[in-house]
Amino acid sequence: MAANGNAATPVAAHSTAAKAAAVGLDDAHKKDIAMQLVSSAENSSLDWKSQYKYIEDIGDGRGYTAGIIGFCSGTGDMLDLVELYTDRKPGNVLAKYLPALRKVNGTESHSGLGSGFESAWKTAAKDTAFQTAQNDERDRVYFNPAVKQAKADGLRALGQFAYYDAIVMHGPGTDSTSFGGIRKAALKKAKTPAQGGNETTYLNAFLDARKAAMKTEEAHSDTSRVDTEQRVFLQKGNLDLNPPLSWKVYGDSYNIAN
Repeated sequence: MAANGNAATPVAAHSTAAKAAAVGLDDAHKKDIAMQLVSSAENSSLDWKSQYKYIEDIGDGRGYTAGIIGFCSGTGDMLDLVELYTDRKPGNVLAKYLPALRKVNGTESHSGLGSGFESAWKTAAKDTAFQTAQNDERDRVYFNPAVKQAKADGLRALGQFAYYDAIVMHGPGTDSTSFGGIRKAALKKAKTPAQGGNETTYLNAFLDARKAAMKTEEAHSDTSRVDTEQRVFLQKGNLDLNPPLSWKVYGDSYNIAN
């Protein structure tokens, strides 16, 4: 009886430790880390909460890129965001631009938008209702689907972040340069942990496929957010994305202490 009792203690401790180590990206603290990582690449800053007001054309053929994860006027997610905001708060400063956003959807055009729209976006960004709408659309379109798929594939926080960062940049589609196509390419090279594969091997395959997709677009040809960020964490074996974290993006150094 004593032997069995003594054996139970380390098992319970191990179980508790495993649960602590396996905190997913949807944990509030890990989600904040994910947002800081994305912001370092998208906005050259860890202060992601100051990016609600961000708006510019980065020359990638997607029109305006704006907000906390780069909603684009040319890809539909900016339109969806402004429609949600207007449903919740009719008559807001962006509502009058909805017809123009519908017309430019699918193009890089600024027709009907321009400096007036940019100013209105920055004004709306001071409204907590617009900030909440950005958070909610980020979760609906990008964060929640990425984390759900990553968990289904048996990936821990780093893999969940790799999926999230990819879906933010490439979109949730199924063509070769969208998230679905990138994942499909990775699956041809390695099995996911859920399929019995090695997690590190699979993530290396996924990051290879991600880089290949990035290199097809001039605006995304700098692959440092993979090479000197995600791959660094992977090489260190930090599959749970636990701080402290140190990385570089576009040559700039960043650190999250805790």
